[in-house]
Amino acid sequence: MDRLIVAGGRRLEGTVRINGAKNSALKLMAASLLAQGETVIENVPRIVDCLTMAEVLEHLGAVVNWGGGSVSIDTSDAAGLETPYELVRKMRASIIVLGPLLARHGRARVAMPGGCNIGSRKIDLHLKGLERLGVEFSYEHGYLEATTDGLQSAFVSLDFPSVGATENLLVAAVGARGKTVIENAAREPEIQDLAAMLVEMGAKIEGAGTTAIEIQGTEDFQPVRHAVVPDRIEAGTFAMAACITGGEVTLERVRADLLDLPLDKLSEAGASIEVEEGKLRIGMSERALSVDLVTLPYPGFPTDLQPQMMALMSVSRGTSIITENVFESRFMFVDELNRMGADIRTEGHHAVIRGVKRLSAAPVRALDIRAGAAMIIAALAADGKTEISDLYHVDRGYEDLDGRLAALGADVHREPSLWPSIT
Repeated sequence: MDRLIVAGGRRLEGTVRINGAKNSALKLMAASLLAQGETVIENVPRIVDCLTMAEVLEHLGAVVNWGGGSVSIDTSDAAGLETPYELVRKMRASIIVLGPLLARHGRARVAMPGGCNIGSRKIDLHLKGLERLGVEFSYEHGYLEATTDGLQSAFVSLDFPSVGATENLLVAAVGARGKTVIENAAREPEIQDLAAMLVEMGAKIEGAGTTAIEIQGTEDFQPVRHAVVPDRIEAGTFAMAACITGGEVTLERVRADLLDLPLDKLSEAGASIEVEEGKLRIGMSERALSVDLVTLPYPGFPTDLQPQMMALMSVSRGTSIITENVFESRFMFVDELNRMGADIRTEGHHAVIRGVKRLSAAPVRALDIRAGAAMIIAALAADGKTEISDLYHVDRGYEDLDGRLAALGADVHREPSLWPSIT
């Protein structure tokens, strides 16, 4: 259990390259199970979650090799059907192997997922949708048993545009007989990236990125080489870190078009933003202005950037209101920010943030991936040295975040934790 020591007050300057999207890479790695042979996925971040997904694939019989920012996955002998609890409990995204296992083998045995504790995030929508495709489920001893005599096409209307359910249905439906329609589908760029790779593998998909996706089933999938879309959440995290320190940072290998609303909010808060092909320069010379925001599924403001934005708003001029509509427990980290002198009050899914001139260092915890990033951002602007424990959460979603911040001028260093982990 490492902790991060951050001495605040250093202005961030320089250039940082944005890695491939965590929320895409994990699903692409799982989708490689559809084809027999070696699939190569480029621009994969070397983070704990991707390493865990590699372990899941190896447990299923795949051979996984890392090298030069790419991952090769040879599924020639991948005949396994079960993902064990000791792996799935570490990462909720492990449930995505349901789709490809059912499409390829017609059976799967998957432990119930774990991951960040930011809400119930039930998998009911996954199961209901897959049942429409002809899958039968049973549950015992903490495992889901899924079987089908053959996936059948269906019309599936999701109660909520769940990213995970859309992905699982998409990967299963490419192996179903006939045409499947997913209505009220999630529209996230990571789903578009998954659909693009599936098409390269031989699938027939139309409408990815809209609320209605049409999939014509096929039986023949080929291994491919595919590059992961840049991580819009990592880009937004570095952008907000630059702004809270009064710095200016250039983000390379970035898709600014995937960050329209966050960039609009940062501009409203006083940031200067310049966009070039594959690059984004962002800075803030004065204390941020307060802004209000509401999290919504894409193309709305992403819930995965809400904690980082709250950290920035905690030192803004004025009062902000943030409404969280995606995860009911996303505000759990607020007490940690308040320990640093922030003035934040929550009621239901609303948070009222009264900006203060300066935060002060305090021992705090990273309660989940994005909350951990928010605590680091807050620490960059705080007086004194902040100790952030449970750093493993941050390592699940960001590759060498502390090293890359140090390269931009931050005073950060990692130490073995002196605290026991509290769960």
